[in-house]
Amino acid sequence: MSWLWRMMLVVAVALIPGAFVLLLAYVASRTMWERWRLAQVQAQSSGTPISFRDVVATLELKELVRQARAAL
Repeated sequence: MSWLWRMMLVVAVALIPGAFVLLLAYVASRTMWERWRLAQVQAQSSGTPISFRDVVATLELKELVRQARAAL
């Protein structure tokens, strides 16, 4: 992510009410997409089926907070 995009996110979170929810939704969707791709690769290599429910079950709040800090 470029520094300009990060600065725009920081300004949006600081100035716009409700922007924190927008940032949290962005981080959650990015994390879920990353986890989904990793689960698909692991499922293909082991030959077991994977579902969205399995991916959601492995998600932790600590990881979302860590990703949010990394995004800013």
